[in-house]
Amino acid sequence: MGYSALVRRAPERSVPEGRVPAGRGGGEARVGIEIRGGGETRGIRTGDEAHVGSERPATAHTLLRAHLMGMIRDDGPISRSELSRAIGLPRSTITALVAELLSEGVIAEAPARSGGAGSGSGRPATLLSVRKPDGLVAGFDFGHRHIRVAVATAEGHILAEESTHLDVDREADASLDHAGEMLDVVLERAGVSIGDVRAAAACIPAPLNSRTGRVGSPTILASWVDLDPREELRRRTGLACTLGNDAAFGALGEMTYGAARNMSDFIYVKASNGIGAALVLGGRLYRGAQGMAGEIGHTQIDPTGAWCRCGNRGCLEATVSIDVVRRQLEPLGLDPLDPEDMEHPVAIKVLAESGRTVGVVIANLCNTLNPEAVILGGDLASTGAYFTNGVRDSVRHLAQPGPALDTQVMPTSLHGRAELLGAVAAAAAMPHAALTA
Repeated sequence: MGYSALVRRAPERSVPEGRVPAGRGGGEARVGIEIRGGGETRGIRTGDEAHVGSERPATAHTLLRAHLMGMIRDDGPISRSELSRAIGLPRSTITALVAELLSEGVIAEAPARSGGAGSGSGRPATLLSVRKPDGLVAGFDFGHRHIRVAVATAEGHILAEESTHLDVDREADASLDHAGEMLDVVLERAGVSIGDVRAAAACIPAPLNSRTGRVGSPTILASWVDLDPREELRRRTGLACTLGNDAAFGALGEMTYGAARNMSDFIYVKASNGIGAALVLGGRLYRGAQGMAGEIGHTQIDPTGAWCRCGNRGCLEATVSIDVVRRQLEPLGLDPLDPEDMEHPVAIKVLAESGRTVGVVIANLCNTLNPEAVILGGDLASTGAYFTNGVRDSVRHLAQPGPALDTQVMPTSLHGRAELLGAVAAAAAMPHAALTA
């Protein structure tokens, strides 16, 4: 599963996509190269992202290097013979390309373990993998009502993190200022300096336009619409950031550290102040034409229901959200984020019904996409089993028998930190695609 399929990096100038022979899955693999200025790393882009702002055609050599590097990153450790068979080119060609990458220090090789891939009766093969660069990474998680910041090692070990509650929707400048200050706090707490941080990534609780890298909807994060989040963070922190939607980074967190590590088809749903989904299909995030795919919170479920911030009535997130649940339980003095309060009979009923309502939309997605699993994140998923069970009940009753029986419905295993860990994973992955054009 490629990290580049889950994150968005706006290129300063880029090379249009091309086509090269497929990897192990068959068919054609679509590959493009992003070239980043200012002394930054050049990186692989896969899928539909590489054609924006193109200036010159990529050479076959460059595209093949990109495809080879992508396979080593996603399928490694892998031998030269396996690469040759998967790509369909002579071993001598693969060997020459591998030699280039080894000399540039972007990949490493190590002897195959006895009995493992590449082993046999002859000379033991060596296995290729992406070389992990030195340095730390920073992750930023902007929610609708919170900010989390962490500094971590390239392997994902968090050295320090900080969180705060803030109205991120309405206070863009204040939120970005706080994020910069929080980075200073975690760096000091970890005993490191900004110079030790080689990469950063930030998730935003709104769809990001896949062409501009800006917030793609004027009704979500309205105070952010005229801002370039990447530039604003760079100005405050001095770091170049990879950007992603919060649900997409939640999916990446699950793929890297959580329940989806061995899955290629799943739906990650973040159910908090808003409700959004990341659709991971064949190991790749499906974005849609403009990066707006997965906005299930604006699926209409009641034409006469409450008005939604998008201007329509009866949207899912206008009917079910952590704010709606909080309002329903407030007369009883119950806090939806207090586990003991959520054992109250009324709370159990409210959470179960909220889950069943969300599950109606999820069941339709299961019929359409046939995922292996639905992973529930966000504040609603953290309330306990009753919300998750409600979603599961709707999927079981409303999805077709195949998807209903085969699709697992589970809460996140990352305890509300999937998005932050996804940001860390995205930052750590940036140099994993390092190439010289």
